[in-house]
Amino acid sequence: MAQAAAVGALLGASTAFLAPSAAPAPAPALRGAPHSSRDSTGPGLAGAAGVGAAALGLGLLAARPAATACRAAAVKKKGVKVVHGKEIPWNLFSPKAPYQGKVVENDVHKQTLTEPTGDANWETTHVTFDHGGKVPYIEGQSIGVIAPGPDKKGEQPAKIRLYSIASSAVGDDQTSKTVSLCVKRVVEVDGKFANRQKGEDKPDKAGTAYPENQVYRGVCSNHICDMTPGDEVLITGPTGAEMLLPEDPEANIIMLATGTGIAPMRSYLRLLFHDKAGASSDGGRKFKGKAWLFMGVPYSKSLLYDDEHQTYKKAFPDQFRYDYAVSREQKNAAGQKMYIQTKMAEYAEELWEMMQDEKTHVYMCGLKGMESGMAECFGPIAEKNGLVWAEFAKAMKKADRYHVEVY
Repeated sequence: MAQAAAVGALLGASTAFLAPSAAPAPAPALRGAPHSSRDSTGPGLAGAAGVGAAALGLGLLAARPAATACRAAAVKKKGVKVVHGKEIPWNLFSPKAPYQGKVVENDVHKQTLTEPTGDANWETTHVTFDHGGKVPYIEGQSIGVIAPGPDKKGEQPAKIRLYSIASSAVGDDQTSKTVSLCVKRVVEVDGKFANRQKGEDKPDKAGTAYPENQVYRGVCSNHICDMTPGDEVLITGPTGAEMLLPEDPEANIIMLATGTGIAPMRSYLRLLFHDKAGASSDGGRKFKGKAWLFMGVPYSKSLLYDDEHQTYKKAFPDQFRYDYAVSREQKNAAGQKMYIQTKMAEYAEELWEMMQDEKTHVYMCGLKGMESGMAECFGPIAEKNGLVWAEFAKAMKKADRYHVEVY
């Protein structure tokens, strides 16, 4: 209890966790933090926080004093992690001591974001949890969710599953007390694995069922997708430093997302173009750079947050643009299926020029193969300019301008 109180006091007073009027920006992303390493094994400090996400601030947009380096070096603080000299919230809640939140109504979106496509795993949901301000996070981080189970090994509860956060630090409702996830319901019919034999599969919340088949349903994804406001949820984290935004308000951001890889990108865009936290005193936005989103999905019915993208494009045409790659419905001029790299190839020269700017960052989140897609797209243009794409990408990573989270 004393530990929890001490951490709460630390987070409230730290130079890296200022009051909302002088909110901090997250540290530049830390290289070498792969998706698989983002485990929530840190200390569980139930009640440690009493710290709202509003105290964490804006993400990329606000200057802040650096954390006291010698103090950070001398004392390892629970519930925070020093990333490039700045403190960010880290593993406030562990699998052994999770935070018990509650599902609440979404602020804007329906829970089911997609429409049936004929595929078993057609559904992607947007689900919001109330964390009472006790699970602060910043854009680009993740939280874990513990499902009751049983999991594939019969364990109850199941091991945590990590999900990239789809809301900005203040939450969709901007109260700093909620966190939202974008989760695809995993359903496989007559595949290699099954946790429901013939006759056992029952309709899920969306009404989908396959009683005539052997079915595998992802334990945690179905747990989340079937949630209803009022349900309790066990949360761990937050964690993750690979996908944090740069602090420079004039940075350019190229975003690549497949499916639910859109989650961190949405958190950035909410901050940059929507939240009051990202507004400047003159009525404009604190973000002065350019943001360009490429999203890949199999069907147009699988597009996520398209309404928001249209709104940002209309309001900020000189700063935001987006392009979709719908692989099962679109083809390029050469008759190839439209994947992200296929769509990016249409703008290869312009994107290459953007990446030469030291203020340009690339973020990619989603399926493995995205990096090879980048090589396919930009390898030829790099060679034309006397460079090797792999070396150029490596240099971007070294400069913390190339951020990858794939699974």
